Amino acid sequence: MPRPATQAILFVDGYNVIGAWARLKQVQDEQGLEAARHDLVETLVGYSAFQGFDTRVVFDAQYQGSPGCREAITPNLSICYTDYKQTADTYIEKSCALFRNDLRKFQQRLIVATSDRAQQLTVVGYGAEWMSAHQLLADVELATLKVRRKQRVGRGRSPNRFLSNSLDPVAQQRLARMRMGLE
Repeated sequence: MPRPATQAILFVDGYNVIGAWARLKQVQDEQGLEAARHDLVETLVGYSAFQGFDTRVVFDAQYQGSPGCREAITPNLSICYTDYKQTADTYIEKSCALFRNDLRKFQQRLIVATSDRAQQLTVVGYGAEWMSAHQLLADVELATLKVRRKQRVGRGRSPNRFLSNSLDPVAQQRLARMRMGLE
């Protein structure tokens, strides 16, 4: 069965976002870059699923000397490591240029999350939407609040939220007799 089309493809300039979000910057300073990358990816997993985005977090691997690769984390999120001597900026810009001639552009949005001004101008020139790293953070936080609110409302209205409701009828009757002092 084919995977349903997502409403948007979201490219995230990984190191740019890590440098822009105070929490991730602190994680990087205290625990290292790998921990900050992991934290960013974990944060975007739920956001991508909630929004229905095909999110691609792009990290520079330009000094690694290894070929680029794309690692699927969930159906909605993957990590892209660039080729040797390629920056995340050029990877994202090339992807935007290719998407410009793709027929999917009529059915999907293409969004790039970065606070790099030069990259912003380039990707917008290719027809992509631009979102700053701070706007991405605000959207992630808003999505998290919406999910928590839905969970709270769902729990509050459930008639079976009490432990006694999960008991079989005989045990419920015995418990009721015990409360009334009949047993």
